[in-house]
Amino acid sequence: MKNKGMYIRHPKARGEWAELRFMTRAAELGFRVTKPWGDTAPYDLATDHRGRFRRVQVKCTICKRQNSYVCTICAAHVPYRPSQLDFIAAYVIPTYVIPTDTWYILPIRATRHQSAIVLSPHLKKSKYSKYQEAWHLLRR
Repeated sequence: MKNKGMYIRHPKARGEWAELRFMTRAAELGFRVTKPWGDTAPYDLATDHRGRFRRVQVKCTICKRQNSYVCTICAAHVPYRPSQLDFIAAYVIPTYVIPTDTWYILPIRATRHQSAIVLSPHLKKSKYSKYQEAWHLLRR
């Protein structure tokens, strides 16, 4: 099945699609997922594992730079703070060039107040490789 996410042109619609992808994957892994009412929370979703809630901001990217992807992880050019959320879930949308289907589950502190990060799913020793498919971090 082809991944249609890369064809969603409007960034907001693509982001909403990525949130649905996150919710699906998290539910498959046994998490409960909740979405805050309204659009004013600094996070998109919360996961619940054994009564531990984790605030998650979902981001996605199709922005290719050489063999990697650039993912914006800020709101209105302002980096997220640990007081606002616990994790960034960054989804690298597969393309024909790099057919990856990869989530990065990054603790907010690992982003070091950056407004963007470079993700390299094909490299085993990239800066953020230890967060690639690191769903277990949401269980802590």
